[in-house]
Amino acid sequence: MMLTAYRVEMEKVFSKWRTYIGFIALGALIPIIVIALGIEGQDYLNIITQQFGSQFDFKGKLINGYTVSFIIFAALYVHVPFMITLVAGEVLAGEATSGTYRLILTRPISRATMVTAKYLAVLTYTVSLVFFMAIMSLGLGIPILGTDSLLVIRSETITILSADDLLWRFILAYIYAAMSMVTVASVAFLFSSLVENAIGPIMTTMSIIIGMTIISAIDVPIFDYLRPLFFTNHMNGWKFFFDVPADAESMKYAADWSRIAISGSVLMLHIVGCFVAAQLIIRRKDILT
Repeated sequence: MMLTAYRVEMEKVFSKWRTYIGFIALGALIPIIVIALGIEGQDYLNIITQQFGSQFDFKGKLINGYTVSFIIFAALYVHVPFMITLVAGEVLAGEATSGTYRLILTRPISRATMVTAKYLAVLTYTVSLVFFMAIMSLGLGIPILGTDSLLVIRSETITILSADDLLWRFILAYIYAAMSMVTVASVAFLFSSLVENAIGPIMTTMSIIIGMTIISAIDVPIFDYLRPLFFTNHMNGWKFFFDVPADAESMKYAADWSRIAISGSVLMLHIVGCFVAAQLIIRRKDILT
């Protein structure tokens, strides 16, 4: 029963044009960025590293597939949530808007099964979009620009990661990014269960993301207690895979695992909490009258 319901929901999700907006946008932007950085990347890198120019002599091909993929990751990552809310915010509210809730429940399917199937369809779309970005970035960047070391600059610090130590970092970073986007999808899914208009969940989710980001950026002591609770503060945890702790004996296979674990746990709490809340809301929702 669950597999059938999931298949039906997948057909619904991927039969709507808005589902493909994210794929089309990434499919158009990423090749442009790869080509542009391949042509003008050295000038871009010189601007970023000019504060270190007198202290370090950078060798090797720093504009390579890994560097470009890292830049694309950081640049587009903040825009992907909007693409996801377009789908996740509509999946339940859309049924209420079109009045098809009662039609669905005339079939031998429970509300819990219906919500779970819709949620799994949203998760499938979300993960597919993130890994599409990964395939496009690495799949175009590496064949066109090759591989070499990656320069990771954090305010006043700089880390150089060798080419043979990068693939596993990117794989885990994209897996973490998928979990971050699933969190966004879960929040939108929760709001979608509360209303009967798809615009509401989309705008509310984006407003929450913007609001949390603004509060996190304001250096006021009272906000210090709130920031660790905001899922937006933990969405950039993918960057920790490219951070090497100062006390690491060997850079290879080192990452900031403690911060990754903490941020990942916060995201998982939001994911589970939103899904359970949506289940409870739909279970008690007056659909049949």
